[in-house]
Amino acid sequence: MDVSTASQTGTPAPGQLTFVAPRRAKPARHLADLTMAERRAAVAELGEKPFRADQLSRHYFERLNGDAATMTDLPAAAREKLGAALFPPLLTPVREITCDGGTTRKTLWRLFDGALVESVLMRYSDRTTMCVSSQAGCGMNCPFCATGQAGLTRNMSTAEIVEQVVAGARELAAGEVPGGPGRVSNVVFMGMGEPLANYKAVIGAVRRLVEPAPSGLGISARGVTVSTVGLVPAIGKLADEGLPVTLAVSLHAPDDELRDTLVPINTRWKVAEVLDAAWEYAARTKRRVSIEYALIKDINDQEWRADLLGRLIKNKLVHVNLIPLNPTPGSKWTASRPEDERAFVRRLEHHGVPVTVRDTRGREIDGACGQLAAAE
Repeated sequence: MDVSTASQTGTPAPGQLTFVAPRRAKPARHLADLTMAERRAAVAELGEKPFRADQLSRHYFERLNGDAATMTDLPAAAREKLGAALFPPLLTPVREITCDGGTTRKTLWRLFDGALVESVLMRYSDRTTMCVSSQAGCGMNCPFCATGQAGLTRNMSTAEIVEQVVAGARELAAGEVPGGPGRVSNVVFMGMGEPLANYKAVIGAVRRLVEPAPSGLGISARGVTVSTVGLVPAIGKLADEGLPVTLAVSLHAPDDELRDTLVPINTRWKVAEVLDAAWEYAARTKRRVSIEYALIKDINDQEWRADLLGRLIKNKLVHVNLIPLNPTPGSKWTASRPEDERAFVRRLEHHGVPVTVRDTRGREIDGACGQLAAAE
């Protein structure tokens, strides 16, 4: 296994992992990067009364307004100064494409340094979910993933992550998504990147999402899901945070021989170690772990693998989310046959394991992570 910690140039070699993001210029500091105490200190440094931080926070997290020029409860002389210091532009939309009658909306964003990331808004009858990116690219190099094949460009900042959710919340609040005005109820860290490889920024973003207004957006922690390919030490750190978010483990194979190939991080932490960390997380948080399993035709969709998976996870606080693979153009990897998918479900149910097949929203709009960025 080759573990890279230097600058990523071009497509990574098969199996190469990149844990440390290349050194690049950082985005400007934004209100959403800061805790409430840090916001008050930042405002005071600018010569303003600390309570202005509370006003700014209400505008951004309650009213979803990041334009200081329109914040008329602030002195006119302070607006430009505070806006320049705490509301720098972070995300510029490049493309937005929709399907499902406009209720699924995928946005390609350009960051300040030209890096491209994606987010997806998915409105259902009972909830609205934002799928957000945490890195530009990804260093985990899973061969069936468009993002993984592009390599890691850089980590995203806390505010760049939060801004994706706020952008979706603005569309909902303005009634731009069919179904009338609404709000974001769920956030899943399942876009581009390995969230636990950008640990500090992701935890900061989670805290901004779940803290009540005006500190944050006030989304229930139970509505937030953080995914990982299996960074075992970071799973333990996440359990220590006291945040009852759902942990989603992208397993994709129950046996080390195959998982070493499909999910190269498995060459460092094996299936048993990843699952042990997941069970410890469930025990400490009382939250059911989600096992993510992309069904890939003739690769990992055999009934014997379903039986092996069932034996490994039965009687645990767990749910399996089977994902029909959203194929990348030109790739040899494709979704399982419907009959094989049904057989896989039956074998897991035989072991008493709760299982669902993910709704394949966004397939016709390059829904898989990284496809839109790659096309651009």
